[in-house]
Amino acid sequence: MTTLHTFSFWLFFCSLLSASSIIAKVQHHKFTIQETPVKRLCKTRNTITVNGMYPGPTLEVNDGDTLQVKVLNRARYNITIHWHGVRQMRTGWADGPEFVTQCPIRPGKSYTYRFTIQGQVGTLWWHAHSSWLRATVYGALIIHPAPGSSFPFPKPDSQTALVLGEWWNANPVNVINQATRTGAAPNISDAYTINGQPGDLYNCSTKGTVVVPVKSGETSLLRVINAALNQPLFFTVANHKLTVVGADASYLKPFTTKVLMLGPGQTTDVLLTANQPPKRYYIAARAYQSAQNAPFDNTTTTAILQYNKTTTTFPPIMPRLPAFNHTKTVTSFSRKFKSLRNVVVPKTIDENLLFTIGLGLDKCPKNFPKNRCQGLNGTRFTASMNNVSFVLPSNFSLLQAHYKGIPNVFTTDFPAKPPVKFDYTGNNISRALFQPVKGTKLYKLKYGSRVQIVLQDTNIVTSENHPIHLHGYDFYIVGEGFGNFNPKKDTSKFNLVDPPLRNTVAVPVNGWAVIRFVADNPGVWLMHCHLDVHIKWGLGMAFLVENGVGKLETLEAAPHDLPVC
Repeated sequence: MTTLHTFSFWLFFCSLLSASSIIAKVQHHKFTIQETPVKRLCKTRNTITVNGMYPGPTLEVNDGDTLQVKVLNRARYNITIHWHGVRQMRTGWADGPEFVTQCPIRPGKSYTYRFTIQGQVGTLWWHAHSSWLRATVYGALIIHPAPGSSFPFPKPDSQTALVLGEWWNANPVNVINQATRTGAAPNISDAYTINGQPGDLYNCSTKGTVVVPVKSGETSLLRVINAALNQPLFFTVANHKLTVVGADASYLKPFTTKVLMLGPGQTTDVLLTANQPPKRYYIAARAYQSAQNAPFDNTTTTAILQYNKTTTTFPPIMPRLPAFNHTKTVTSFSRKFKSLRNVVVPKTIDENLLFTIGLGLDKCPKNFPKNRCQGLNGTRFTASMNNVSFVLPSNFSLLQAHYKGIPNVFTTDFPAKPPVKFDYTGNNISRALFQPVKGTKLYKLKYGSRVQIVLQDTNIVTSENHPIHLHGYDFYIVGEGFGNFNPKKDTSKFNLVDPPLRNTVAVPVNGWAVIRFVADNPGVWLMHCHLDVHIKWGLGMAFLVENGVGKLETLEAAPHDLPVC
């Protein structure tokens, strides 16, 4: 009888595998990177795009599908594409960050990204991961439930992706290159955008304003993505409540809010019911600015929520947005995030890490003229984690060097804690702590190790809300707070029952966040601030996760068309 039951089980199991393999699809796409004239704010400039589109194409897949995306570079810049939030299990070669998992795709060359979506449903996105090209090279990646599965909420009547971005009248690559030359902060953007359009509140922009049609009584799923380069953003819809149901392709316990805050890199799925008088209502987004005395773009981007059979005679209704520096709104919002169901969080920790994150100031090199040291008090801006300002290699990618055993590309001595303990969020931090060391330092993790990282903001130069993104992994945010993390007091407050699962955590200004994950994906995985100016300054590091036992715990072989440096 036991043998019969065992045979029946395996027959059933194999039939399930066979059915799932038939349902799962392989999607083929071609991304041509090219210059395209784009007119915004009354001016036309040649803009780097994918397939001539700004933003780029939206990819829609089912959980379980495989993507093969051939990227052909017809532009003048090197480029890579990152699939933000995709777990990339054993397929680190497809992750995309330049000089981390691959060398860039040179002009005239191509590379095909090959990866499978596994166990993720919701909203992710893709973007360039070279220089500041992601200012215009980005798009939504929508993952539907696998066939036969459904949402854990009533099926919405419609779905719309709303991708928030930033626009510069100047070439963004020139903007960051100028800042790198001068050592100063880069020029701020000229506009924010929704699906590439600034909206009615900017010059020469009304005709292109995005319109989201709705029918009275129906419910829409809005997939909101913050693709802005350097700015956390508040988001709201006039006179409507938003029910948050997911973030970063993970379901959440539903909660209702009037305002969202998304750090760059984050996504949030919300349900909106069209239960207001049939009129037109502005969808609006503007800056959440936590860094004191730092210049920022204080404009507001809009789209229009338009009920059917509505006249366009009357202007849309404008919502109220929080004050630019309203951290209380951000805190109230983030603390409502909980996983839909109870989850298994690592309780025993093998690697207990404390990473300080923040800015710094490099002294002006003796051979530099004054015009190359235009940071504070004749310095150059920099940034670091644990006092190490991350430097990318240029002759090999980190993953390639690890895979082939190439020496002298990186070291594995990234510190597990800050080299100096100090009052991280205090107001009188010693100037001796303002200048980090530069290095290409990785932190090695054994396969299967259970990891906790305390991400501690610092008040060096200025404190700020930092969106920290970890490639190749999702993680549980088990706690967050203000001031210096105190393990004796704060650990007892951790949520180890239903914490949210994210790929990007907004570390509170002058505060901390704690994340946990299991190192079950071998390869080299970048962790960095998703404010692009900060990663350029060195606010990042990388984990080297060793192979486990057997094929399913081992990094796949390098693809034949991997770009060479």
